[in-house]
Amino acid sequence: MANDYKTILVPVDGSEAAERAFDKAVKIAIENGGKIDVLNVIDTRQFIGEMQDTLISGDTIYQMTQDSENYLISLKKWAKDNFDFDKVDYHIRYGSPKRIISYDFIKDHHNDLIIMGATGLNAVERMLMGSVTEYVNQHAMADILIVRTDLENKKINKKK
Repeated sequence: MANDYKTILVPVDGSEAAERAFDKAVKIAIENGGKIDVLNVIDTRQFIGEMQDTLISGDTIYQMTQDSENYLISLKKWAKDNFDFDKVDYHIRYGSPKRIISYDFIKDHHNDLIIMGATGLNAVERMLMGSVTEYVNQHAMADILIVRTDLENKKINKKK
Protein backbone atom coordinates (compact mmCIF):
# COMPACT_ATOMS: atom_id res chain seq x y z
CA MET A 1 0.00 0.00 0.00
CA ALA A 2 1.31 3.45 -0.84
CA ASN A 3 2.70 5.51 2.01
CA ASP A 4 0.68 8.51 0.87
CA TYR A 5 -2.46 7.30 2.64
CA LYS A 6 -2.25 8.97 6.05
CA THR A 7 -5.86 9.99 6.70
CA ILE A 8 -8.34 7.21 6.07
CA LEU A 9 -12.10 7.63 6.11
CA VAL A 10 -14.13 4.55 7.04
CA PRO A 11 -17.90 5.01 6.74
CA VAL A 12 -19.75 2.43 8.85
CA ASP A 13 -23.39 1.44 9.14
CA GLY A 14 -23.29 -1.50 11.53
CA SER A 15 -23.06 -4.08 8.76
CA GLU A 16 -20.55 -6.93 8.70
CA ALA A 17 -19.10 -5.52 5.46
CA ALA A 18 -18.45 -2.14 7.10
CA GLU A 19 -16.76 -3.77 10.07
CA ARG A 20 -14.46 -5.80 7.77
CA ALA A 21 -13.57 -2.52 6.05
CA PHE A 22 -12.80 -0.96 9.44
CA ASP A 23 -10.46 -3.84 10.34
CA LYS A 24 -8.66 -3.50 7.02
CA ALA A 25 -8.41 0.27 7.48
CA VAL A 26 -6.76 -0.24 10.87
CA LYS A 27 -4.23 -2.61 9.31
CA ILE A 28 -3.44 -0.14 6.51
CA ALA A 29 -3.24 2.81 8.92
CA ILE A 30 -0.76 0.89 11.09
CA GLU A 31 1.38 -0.01 8.06
CA ASN A 32 1.38 3.60 6.81
CA GLY A 33 1.59 5.46 10.12
CA GLY A 34 -1.80 6.98 9.44
CA LYS A 35 -5.00 7.77 11.30
CA ILE A 36 -8.64 6.82 10.82
CA ASP A 37 -11.80 8.89 10.75
CA VAL A 38 -14.66 6.47 11.33
CA LEU A 39 -17.98 7.98 10.26
CA ASN A 40 -21.60 7.06 10.78
CA VAL A 41 -24.14 9.01 8.75
CA ILE A 42 -27.64 9.10 10.14
CA ASP A 43 -29.64 9.07 6.92
CA THR A 44 -32.34 11.72 7.17
CA ARG A 45 -34.12 10.20 4.16
CA GLN A 46 -35.50 7.54 6.50
CA PHE A 47 -37.64 10.24 8.11
CA ILE A 48 -39.45 10.89 4.82
CA GLY A 49 -42.31 8.81 3.48
CA GLU A 50 -45.09 7.82 5.80
CA MET A 51 -43.77 10.28 8.37
CA GLN A 52 -43.53 13.26 6.01
CA ASP A 53 -46.42 15.05 7.72
CA THR A 54 -45.05 14.28 11.18
CA LEU A 55 -42.02 15.74 12.85
CA ILE A 56 -39.69 13.18 14.31
CA SER A 57 -39.35 13.66 18.04
CA GLY A 58 -36.24 15.06 19.63
CA ASP A 59 -36.11 11.96 21.83
CA THR A 60 -35.89 9.73 18.75
CA ILE A 61 -33.09 11.80 17.22
CA TYR A 62 -31.27 11.84 20.55
CA GLN A 63 -31.55 8.05 20.90
CA MET A 64 -30.32 7.47 17.34
CA THR A 65 -27.36 9.74 18.03
CA GLN A 66 -26.57 7.93 21.30
CA ASP A 67 -26.78 4.54 19.58
CA SER A 68 -24.47 5.77 16.82
CA GLU A 69 -21.96 7.18 19.30
CA ASN A 70 -21.95 3.96 21.34
CA TYR A 71 -21.31 1.95 18.17
CA LEU A 72 -18.45 4.20 17.08
CA ILE A 73 -16.88 4.10 20.55
CA SER A 74 -17.04 0.29 20.42
CA LEU A 75 -15.15 0.31 17.09
CA LYS A 76 -12.50 2.61 18.54
CA LYS A 77 -12.16 0.26 21.53
CA TRP A 78 -11.95 -2.75 19.18
CA ALA A 79 -9.01 -1.14 17.35
CA LYS A 80 -7.20 -0.51 20.63
CA ASP A 81 -7.92 -3.94 22.15
CA ASN A 82 -7.20 -6.03 19.05
CA PHE A 83 -4.56 -4.04 17.16
CA ASP A 84 -3.16 -1.71 19.86
CA PHE A 85 -4.14 1.17 17.56
CA ASP A 86 -5.63 4.34 19.01
CA LYS A 87 -5.43 6.87 16.17
CA VAL A 88 -9.18 6.69 15.57
CA ASP A 89 -11.48 9.70 15.63
CA TYR A 90 -15.21 9.12 15.33
CA HIS A 91 -17.80 11.35 13.71
CA ILE A 92 -21.58 11.45 13.32
CA ARG A 93 -23.24 13.37 10.51
CA TYR A 94 -26.85 13.79 9.43
CA GLY A 95 -28.05 13.78 5.83
CA SER A 96 -27.42 11.86 2.63
CA PRO A 97 -24.68 9.26 3.13
CA LYS A 98 -23.77 9.44 -0.56
CA ARG A 99 -23.00 13.15 -0.54
CA ILE A 100 -21.47 13.29 2.93
CA ILE A 101 -19.07 10.39 2.31
CA SER A 102 -18.04 11.29 -1.24
CA TYR A 103 -17.76 15.05 -0.84
CA ASP A 104 -18.68 16.93 2.36
CA PHE A 105 -16.64 14.97 4.91
CA ILE A 106 -13.58 14.72 2.64
CA LYS A 107 -13.71 18.47 2.04
CA ASP A 108 -13.73 19.13 5.80
CA HIS A 109 -11.17 16.49 6.89
CA HIS A 110 -8.89 16.13 3.83
CA ASN A 111 -8.93 12.32 3.83
CA ASP A 112 -6.82 10.77 1.10
CA LEU A 113 -8.39 7.29 1.16
CA ILE A 114 -11.89 5.94 1.73
CA ILE A 115 -12.19 2.30 2.76
CA MET A 116 -15.67 0.83 2.75
CA GLY A 117 -17.49 -2.46 2.46
CA ALA A 118 -18.84 -3.62 -0.87
CA THR A 119 -22.38 -3.10 0.41
CA GLY A 120 -24.11 -2.42 3.69
CA LEU A 121 -27.74 -2.37 2.62
CA ASN A 122 -30.05 -5.24 1.93
CA ALA A 123 -31.21 -5.90 -1.65
CA VAL A 124 -34.49 -3.97 -1.34
CA GLU A 125 -32.77 -0.87 0.11
CA ARG A 126 -30.16 -0.95 -2.68
CA MET A 127 -32.91 -1.18 -5.28
CA LEU A 128 -34.87 1.73 -3.79
CA MET A 129 -32.03 4.06 -2.80
CA GLY A 130 -29.08 2.84 -4.83
CA SER A 131 -25.84 1.61 -3.40
CA VAL A 132 -23.92 4.16 -1.36
CA THR A 133 -20.70 2.30 -2.21
CA GLU A 134 -21.46 2.49 -5.92
CA TYR A 135 -22.17 6.23 -5.73
CA VAL A 136 -19.06 6.98 -3.64
CA ASN A 137 -16.93 4.89 -6.02
CA GLN A 138 -18.03 7.09 -8.92
CA HIS A 139 -18.02 10.52 -7.23
CA ALA A 140 -15.58 10.61 -4.31
CA MET A 141 -12.89 13.25 -3.98
CA ALA A 142 -10.38 10.65 -2.73
CA ASP A 143 -9.13 7.20 -3.66
CA ILE A 144 -11.44 4.33 -2.74
CA LEU A 145 -10.73 0.82 -1.48
CA ILE A 146 -13.81 -1.38 -1.58
CA VAL A 147 -13.32 -4.33 0.74
CA ARG A 148 -14.40 -7.75 -0.49
CA THR A 149 -11.88 -9.87 1.45
CA ASP A 150 -10.95 -10.59 5.03
CA LEU A 151 -7.73 -9.48 6.76
CA GLU A 152 -5.81 -12.31 5.11
CA ASN A 153 -7.12 -11.15 1.70
CA LYS A 154 -9.24 -14.27 1.32
CA LYS A 155 -12.53 -13.86 -0.50
CA ILE A 156 -15.46 -13.87 1.88
CA ASN A 157 -18.01 -16.61 1.31
CA LYS A 158 -21.50 -15.23 1.10
CA LYS A 159 -24.09 -16.94 3.27
CA LYS A 160 -26.92 -18.53 1.37
